Amino acid sequence: MLIVLNVELSKCFGQRTSKDYFLAIVLPWFTIPQLAYDGRIKYTGPIDWTKRKKSSFKDWGDAILFAVVAATIIRTFTLEAFTIPTPSMEKSLRVGDYLFVSKMSYGPRMPMTPVSFPFAHHTLPGTAKAQSYVEWFTLPYFRLPGFGDVERLDAVVFNFPAGDTIINDPELSGHNYYDIIQRNAYDVWKRNGEKDDFWANKSKYEQAARNYFDKKYGIKARPLDKRENYIKRCTGMPGDTFEIIDGTIYANGKIIQLPTDAQMEYIVTTTGELNSRILKEQYDISPGDMQYNNELGAYLISMPVSSIQSIKDLSVVKEVTQYSLPRGSYDDTHMPIFPNDPNFNWTADNFGPLYLPKKGDVLDLDLSNLPLYKRAITAYEGNHLEVKNGDIYINGEKTTSYTFKQNYYMLMGDNRHHSADSRFWGFVPEDHVVGKAVFIWFSKDPYTGIRWNRIFNLVR
Repeated sequence: MLIVLNVELSKCFGQRTSKDYFLAIVLPWFTIPQLAYDGRIKYTGPIDWTKRKKSSFKDWGDAILFAVVAATIIRTFTLEAFTIPTPSMEKSLRVGDYLFVSKMSYGPRMPMTPVSFPFAHHTLPGTAKAQSYVEWFTLPYFRLPGFGDVERLDAVVFNFPAGDTIINDPELSGHNYYDIIQRNAYDVWKRNGEKDDFWANKSKYEQAARNYFDKKYGIKARPLDKRENYIKRCTGMPGDTFEIIDGTIYANGKIIQLPTDAQMEYIVTTTGELNSRILKEQYDISPGDMQYNNELGAYLISMPVSSIQSIKDLSVVKEVTQYSLPRGSYDDTHMPIFPNDPNFNWTADNFGPLYLPKKGDVLDLDLSNLPLYKRAITAYEGNHLEVKNGDIYINGEKTTSYTFKQNYYMLMGDNRHHSADSRFWGFVPEDHVVGKAVFIWFSKDPYTGIRWNRIFNLVR
């Protein structure tokens, strides 16, 4: 409504061109004071529409402007439509689900890059790389009051924290930049003949990897509100001690029960071949949820607990056991699990314990726990941190503790073995939260068509 009022106020002072309307919408803090203090601008009163005959072009122009403004207000402050492109939330949220996400649930976050192309996220429609926003004018983070706070097991939409830097290529920009750099740094080390210790010289090899991608594609930073939108379930709250033991999630020592539709991966040993068409038609197990593992000599199938007994009853099935990757399973030259450090041998199934900071927490810092909190302190809270002679310096001052400025969450996909989530890139800061998934308004299975039973359902 403020946008409409700003435009109408400008009209009352004779500012009635398309340029005037645009400035009133995107730069009201400049145009409104100008109306009061610029002596050349006089009050003319509102437009008398009874005496004004519009052209058809003018009618359409006003209608389009109103529609754009109204839709922008709705998607910024109340509801925004999203779609599910990947299976990371199966089967709670399915590929092909179309959702409404409530901005009011946690409070609407004000735009941080307000000058941008309408209805585009970070890239102009019809282009592969052209950004849809300008960076010469930005606003600090601010959130209006909402109906409540993020709660455990909410389906939360958020900006991808590791998306603050991207490789400027359509195929790579949506992936974890830091993981790509680390993997390619290892490749550089291998090509150089493994002449030194990888971790002791990691920064050198990472810089070589960055130089390669920067030269080939370009590397760029993205503002917080223009990073990729992800949707995951909140499994860890600020102040929790979070841990995963053999696939079971614990918060403060208590088991966190996931929705019944959440999927785990199981080792299915058989005496013959499984038919993917029958599994899809009778048990709703998609071809992408099933693969044969030659090393295990068995199938790996992602499915909810409710499907296990049905699979066990198949005549060709000998055994079904839950898949779990033990600690220490990764080669220490590539640590894909947060904090991506060889001193932490965590896996996606055996993770933590990890304390999740809450706003105002004062945490003791030393070299042993610094890998867990360094990115939050630097990238998310804007501090400069360095280690000199075994001592930690934040903004040039030697310290042994840090006071956190915001809350942090653990967000995970319900499709536990097919989800890139907080287990891989760490905490989600509160200022990255976009909204809560609340309603499925349409759903289409990529294999079988419209899912009539999912349309107009609440998100659980």
